[in-house]
Amino acid sequence: MARVPTAVMNLIHRFPRLSQAPARRHRSGGRPPGAPALSLTPGARPRPWVRALGLVAVVLLGAWLGLLVVGNVRVPVGPMNTTMTLRPSFTGGTKINVSPLGALQLDSHIAPVRLDVNVDQLDPERSRALVDHPERLSGLQDEVAEDIARGTADLAVRSCVAVVTGAATLGLLVYRRPRRALAAGGLALGLLAASGGTAYATWNPDSVLEPKFSGLLSSAPSLVGDARSIVTEFDVYQQELARLVTNVTKLYDATSTLPVYQPDPTTIRVLHVSDIHLNPASWKIIASLVEQYRVDVIVDSGDTMDHGTAAENGFLDPIEDLGAPYVWVRGNHDSLVTQRYLDRMRNVHVLDDGRARTVAGLRFAGIGDPQFTPDRSRKTGAEQSQELAGARLASAMLDQKRAGTPVDVAVVHEPSAAREVDGTVPLVLSGHLHREDTEVMRYGTRLRIEGSTGGSGLRAIEGTYPDPIETSILYFDRDTKRLQAWDSIELGGLGLTTAEVSRHLPEENQPGAGSSPSPSGSGSASPSGGPSGTTPAPAPATQSRPRP
Repeated sequence: MARVPTAVMNLIHRFPRLSQAPARRHRSGGRPPGAPALSLTPGARPRPWVRALGLVAVVLLGAWLGLLVVGNVRVPVGPMNTTMTLRPSFTGGTKINVSPLGALQLDSHIAPVRLDVNVDQLDPERSRALVDHPERLSGLQDEVAEDIARGTADLAVRSCVAVVTGAATLGLLVYRRPRRALAAGGLALGLLAASGGTAYATWNPDSVLEPKFSGLLSSAPSLVGDARSIVTEFDVYQQELARLVTNVTKLYDATSTLPVYQPDPTTIRVLHVSDIHLNPASWKIIASLVEQYRVDVIVDSGDTMDHGTAAENGFLDPIEDLGAPYVWVRGNHDSLVTQRYLDRMRNVHVLDDGRARTVAGLRFAGIGDPQFTPDRSRKTGAEQSQELAGARLASAMLDQKRAGTPVDVAVVHEPSAAREVDGTVPLVLSGHLHREDTEVMRYGTRLRIEGSTGGSGLRAIEGTYPDPIETSILYFDRDTKRLQAWDSIELGGLGLTTAEVSRHLPEENQPGAGSSPSPSGSGSASPSGGPSGTTPAPAPATQSRPRP
């Protein structure tokens, strides 16, 4: 046994009841005579706000542990076995995990809880019954809707029990007082009720119209679906989820290969790429997307090269084998040498000086970047030269409109030039910023800025994290030539293997949208059977970065 110093032993014997003073004071309701007004003994009661903060921490931790342990329910949804779970979350929403394909994320609600739906497996007997009796597919949506409603109710009850039990149990272990434990359980129930009320108040049944899919890129078109069918066939959330389960059932019932994506013959598919910057991996990615999405035309908004020298021209040769026409406009890293080399290729359509070209049923017009800065410098008067180039393009497109051949899509490299064509064309495509963005400008023209399809090229290694490879599939109505939807595709940059596809709809194609004139004067457009369009309020201007 360790030896205790004599001075310490004398102090303990001199004040043998010091440690018991706070408890005695608590029982008698006051402090002993002669005791100091401020006691610094270990048993002193903490301040009220400290006690309240401690109780909240106990409630949150206990509720989270309760949900983690028992807060899930296994629900048969049609032919699928699923697990529904509530999880704490800062952003809310719904996440549907479809193994092994990936996950669908829906902005279904805003609340501190997220609904996770895990598709565990396909029930062989129920699936075989659907195969043997295909007439049952007609009633599958109603059946799935009932299953989801029943599962959600069971999940709500189980979650209430889980959070109350977890918070009360942890409160009893921490405070060792039944009253405190009951208070913790009641507070947890109140927090869950408030979260549920917030989720109900912010519930967005149309969130499935713009899902974000993560997982195998090759399966994304099959799971997300066709632009026209998303607008015209999907009405409410339960029907959307039912249709999704039906599609997944067919997917699991297929052979080892995923079903081929069948394009709508009335939809024009445009692959928008930009800022490849001599990344040879981009050509394989583009070729894969052309085949997978059945792309009708590729649009490149510039900076395909890095220095624009003749020695780099061999990098462009794979364009002839991509399997689709290639519409190209010069960027600030592309020289006239590059432009002349591309102009000689059989499937390439070079846009410059506002001349219009009709490719795959769409009329394009564009103008090359007036600056050539392979050293990434910024020359004096760069912004003014961009505005002048945009004004020249706008004038050329007004001439086309007067001649009865209006332009459907304008293409430039820099967004500052694109802003000059506002009101003269429904859609303008650009790049340059190495990040994806979209906005509707003041006079109704939609500006789509593409990220770097080359992951910023070799300069991607300059930063701490590699830049992603970004591109988009744009869906156009073949009759009206108007944009119906687009899929933003993002691949992990150098050394990464992630893939993400998210579906977006123009505001005029959202459910319940009204109608208004289009910028080109050709009337508003919408998918067959879908709502007609509106001209949304102008979005904030995109700030340009230093020239890449």
